[in-house]
Amino acid sequence: MNYKEAIDYIHGTYKFGLKLGLHNIAALLDLMGNPQDKLRYVHVAGTNGKGSTAAFISSILAASGYRTGIYTSPYIQRFTERIKINDTEISEDDLARITGFVKGKVDIMLEHGENHPTEFEIVTAIAFQYYYEQRCEVVVLEVGLGGRFDSTNIIKTPDLAVITTISYDHTDRLGNTLSEIAFEKAGIIKPGGEVISYMQEKEVSDVIGNVCGEMDASLHYVDFTGIELKKFGMEGQRFNYDNYDGLEISLLGEYQLKNAAVALKAAELLMTKGYTITSESIRKGLRNARWPGRLEVLSTNPVFLIDGAHNIEGANVLRKALDMYFPGRRMTFILGVLKDKDYKSMIKAVIPDCHRVIAVTPDNERALPAVELAEAIKPYCKNVYVSGTIEEAVGTCIKTAAQDEVICAFGSLSYIGAVRNIFGL
Repeated sequence: MNYKEAIDYIHGTYKFGLKLGLHNIAALLDLMGNPQDKLRYVHVAGTNGKGSTAAFISSILAASGYRTGIYTSPYIQRFTERIKINDTEISEDDLARITGFVKGKVDIMLEHGENHPTEFEIVTAIAFQYYYEQRCEVVVLEVGLGGRFDSTNIIKTPDLAVITTISYDHTDRLGNTLSEIAFEKAGIIKPGGEVISYMQEKEVSDVIGNVCGEMDASLHYVDFTGIELKKFGMEGQRFNYDNYDGLEISLLGEYQLKNAAVALKAAELLMTKGYTITSESIRKGLRNARWPGRLEVLSTNPVFLIDGAHNIEGANVLRKALDMYFPGRRMTFILGVLKDKDYKSMIKAVIPDCHRVIAVTPDNERALPAVELAEAIKPYCKNVYVSGTIEEAVGTCIKTAAQDEVICAFGSLSYIGAVRNIFGL
């Protein structure tokens, strides 16, 4: 099996849907010799911020000298972004080889009358096998959806479970209330585990606290009141926190300071688990962390940003960040969304008072057509246009931008990678 055949096989399993549950992944991994049981983990769940937080934590561990795997989803430009070790993506040859190995085990499952694993289950199995073969000392494992029945939750008690901010998303699968969603996210809490959490709303913290009590797990909340922002700009941010002065991160937005604080406290907890992490490696790890597609500056003339905000909480923090970094500037948005998202609330949170919006259709079978999206935008902006392609939308914005104009493409990660490609990134 070559790389193209591997990718075709993986994506071809999308037709088997998204089934939450651990039976399939357990059966598959058992046939593979359970590579997941031979690794150590930091398990990260949440609605927003889990990818950035995972990136901060893995960067700190790598800066501390650990061979660190990081498993994330979705990818922005290349499939191999999802499976990395010390910021180096899995090679195409390794992906092809391990996919062939996993496919052989899937075939045995089918012979035994088992259901076909989903795409995410297969990719997760590939990742476990790769990290085992590569002798990773620790893996930062990002949950795909929810927590309790997510394929990544097949692992035993991790060294640390991290829960980032919890809000409304995927309500069709996780529940319609914050309590129900929190219960699913808190499913990563294991017996006797160590848990660190973002400060949550009371109904969320009550659920997390109850689950920790039932599991005899230690719970630590991160206090954000000590964060003191000292300097910010398009090149990054400098801040003080706790006993650390002059911490630096390249990621933009006030919420990234909180994600960095969670990662810092996670590192301190890992030190109590025997990890050798110094204050200097914490500083270096935070400074080196990268997470493309999240309030990322692609150009400064004109200013052009991309952001993967795809739910109401993400939209709110995006608007807050834009007001913070570009007060009073003329704003143009490129917007593309998936039809199963609460895009009307996102529009209401971000679009008012902007100069113009160009609607696009992401390359995704769940995409909302740009024409329908434009109709939803019109009550909030008088200058709304529909673009036939993402390339056309980007080109139009750049050619017609005023001197002080800020352009921001957001709404779905499924087209953000295409925008990065246009800029040669």
